[in-house]
Amino acid sequence: MHNVTIYSTPSCHFCHMAKEFFKASNIAYTEFDVAGNPDKRKEMVEKSGQMGVPVILIDNDMVIGFNKPKIVQLLGL
Repeated sequence: MHNVTIYSTPSCHFCHMAKEFFKASNIAYTEFDVAGNPDKRKEMVEKSGQMGVPVILIDNDMVIGFNKPKIVQLLGL
């Protein structure tokens, strides 16, 4: 079981794609809406060094954007 976190916004197309991929692959994830949560937005920027979403954390690895091949590799799918 992997620890998956996604920092996203409601209007982000790539965030929706990532979440749909996780759902289709039965991958549980924790989501933080950085548009409505300034504390989580600050946390995301501190971790990633950028404002762009999605920022996806898989265990101890970070994926910037919806990089499906990298996500598949990190999840071992």
